[in-house]
Amino acid sequence: MNLDIELIFSEIGGTFLSNALDISAKLKTIKAFVFDWDGVFNNAVKNENKSSNFNEADSMGTNLLRFNYFLHNNKMPACAIISGEKNEMAFYFCNREHFDASYYKVADKIIALEHFCKANNIEKSEVCYMFDDVLDLSIAKVCGIRILINRKANPLFKNYVINNKLADYITAHESGNFAVREACEMLIGLSETYNDVIEHRTDFSPIYKDYITQRQAAPTTFFTVENNEIVVG
Repeated sequence: MNLDIELIFSEIGGTFLSNALDISAKLKTIKAFVFDWDGVFNNAVKNENKSSNFNEADSMGTNLLRFNYFLHNNKMPACAIISGEKNEMAFYFCNREHFDASYYKVADKIIALEHFCKANNIEKSEVCYMFDDVLDLSIAKVCGIRILINRKANPLFKNYVINNKLADYITAHESGNFAVREACEMLIGLSETYNDVIEHRTDFSPIYKDYITQRQAAPTTFFTVENNEIVVG
């Protein structure tokens, strides 16, 4: 089944830098999903309010990914956005989707990851990270699964990531073009429960109701950096 998933996503242009079996094995140890914001959920273009948007297909992807984890583990995964900038839409997204944390204006992102891991009693190797640029590499060096959101405009950066083994998968779709949804579907597919996830969500089954109740009860905490330390923002 995992080889079928590798073929399906390779055919649309996704690049497996680690083979599907290895990613699938790593996925069993993952306890948290962390995302960059600009260039991951969007194309990094700012609007008149100096923020950047997201799309509902990517949002549903993150929800299905979290529910997939819930199906396998009967508990919620930890989730966060770690951004180098302040984005009102990221705050809105985290609140609406009940992510555990939103870190903003964090120039040295490893500080935020260390804070997040300590707060959730997990190891860096138990984090899956979706990212797109230089600011993210300190996290990509240490986390368990690394997914690079594609952008054709930076071939040298992409080669750097490949040559230094800083990603396990590169999306076929570019930033702002449903790349997060692609990555979420790929991970769910590798866990071999994609059909179960879709059917539970379609039927709003008792286990999905339990998941959504727990998800909606989770508060989001906002953090930033002062004097090189994470503080509540």
